[in-house]
Amino acid sequence: MVKLTEGEYTEVEEDLDDWIEAGEIAAQCRELGRKMIKPDVKLLDVANAVEDKIKEKGGFPAFPVNISMNEIAAHYTPSRTDESVFSDQLVKIDVGVHINGAIGDTACTVDLSGKWGELVQASRGALDAAIKIVKDGTTLGEVGTVIQDTIKAKGFVPIANLSGHSLERFSLHAGMNIPNIATGDETPLEDGDIIAIEPFATNGRGLIKESSNPEIFKLVKATGVRSPIARNVLKEIKMFNELPFAKRWIQTKGAEFGIREMMRANLLKEYTPLPEIDDGMISQAEHTVYVEKKGCMILTELEE
Repeated sequence: MVKLTEGEYTEVEEDLDDWIEAGEIAAQCRELGRKMIKPDVKLLDVANAVEDKIKEKGGFPAFPVNISMNEIAAHYTPSRTDESVFSDQLVKIDVGVHINGAIGDTACTVDLSGKWGELVQASRGALDAAIKIVKDGTTLGEVGTVIQDTIKAKGFVPIANLSGHSLERFSLHAGMNIPNIATGDETPLEDGDIIAIEPFATNGRGLIKESSNPEIFKLVKATGVRSPIARNVLKEIKMFNELPFAKRWIQTKGAEFGIREMMRANLLKEYTPLPEIDDGMISQAEHTVYVEKKGCMILTELEE
């Protein structure tokens, strides 16, 4: 199968090879990031190292590395001038890789404080429990129920308004939400579905809200750009195949101005950091899996 360079589109035979490769790279790069998360290390250094390793291994980032801490569930990635360092935070690292648009999406939590081991285990245990029941015919409601029950058994609550998601080529959220709570949804998973299961656990109320100062965006429309700066920014953004990108990835001089122009014209979607509504601490765990008749294949698990 021919590899694509970033920015190219072509028809690719739909098989598992690209998904397996993307998952393997994502798992390796998640572990690289996990091992780098230590006191006094810069968030930006971890993000850059992981994204560089993805490319070194022949993939492309499916989204900017998310490094979300404490009460932030997701969508925090450092800016190019971010000087913040790790100390004693509860750190979520979320890594996405694509090969020809086939995506591996995976996350884990690192507790630098030593205080939140049970919370980390709540999301990880919920992920393991969900994976055990996933197969052709398992309903979305059943997945949500086992995630909720596992997290509550640890004394915490799931984040109700965050969910996992189905994956398709060049589409991170392909239409199916994988709930983290008991919804009663009788929609069945089917043989051949590729989904990201993504439990979040908290000691807060179990809801997140949007905040401000986004560093992650996605192109939603590629017309109506006026200024030369915005046109140059658009050329760069098109290379990401409508997948999310980080502001720090854009090299055009005056990119900030171009992005603001595109936001005013509703050409971009922004992803703001997502804090828990009561500032509760949050843990996360995530794997991408391929649904089969009698179970599922974990695509983002490191081989022993």
